[in-house]
Parts: sequence; structure tokens; C-alpha cells
Amino acid sequence: MMLRISEIEIHADHLDQYKALLKEEAEASVRLEPGVIAIFPLYQREDHTQIRILEMYADRQAYEAHLKTPHFQKYKTATLHMVKSLKLVDMQAIDAETMTRMFKKMKR
Repeated sequence: MMLRISEIEIHADHLDQYKALLKEEAEASVRLEPGVIAIFPLYQREDHTQIRILEMYADRQAYEAHLKTPHFQKYKTATLHMVKSLKLVDMQAIDAETMTRMFKKMKR
């Protein structure tokens, strides 16, 4: 599995438009791409311009395929001028077994 946290800062005057485009892209990715396990956007309560996205892919190939999809390309192109900073942080699960249980629990 490939895990990543995207740390993004958005220009405040584009925040509402950015959040709408991100929501659309995340939904399409999870719905249309079998290799996308989760794209879960979040923002900091104290500073809404600070966006974090938890990204979970079946593997590196699923991530590479995701980058080529029309919905991701639309998001990337449309939001480029809205992004003040972007940092991609690759992560490693400490306890993958509990993560599996978490997803099973969500299906209840």
C-alpha cells in the first residue's frame, strides 16, 4: 500500500473554489479508481487555508494511474494558481492490521 499526506496551503481568496474542486476530485477518485482506497481531505480548524489530504493507494502503480486520470488533471490544472505551498509526505503504517479492522468497522 502507498500512503501519503499532502500538506497544502491555499490562497485565502480562492479557498471556497479550491475546496469545491478538491471535494469533486476526491469523490471521483474513490468512486472511479479501484486502486484508490481513500482520498480524505481535511482542513485545520484554526486556519482553513491549511489543507491536509490523507491519500491511500493499493500500490505505487495505482498512484501513477491516478495522476493520469481526467478528474485529477482537471483538479491539478484548475487549482494550480490557488496553491500557495505544497508538500507531499510519504508515510508508512505502524499498524496495518488495525487499519484493516478500521475499514471493516466502517462497513457496519
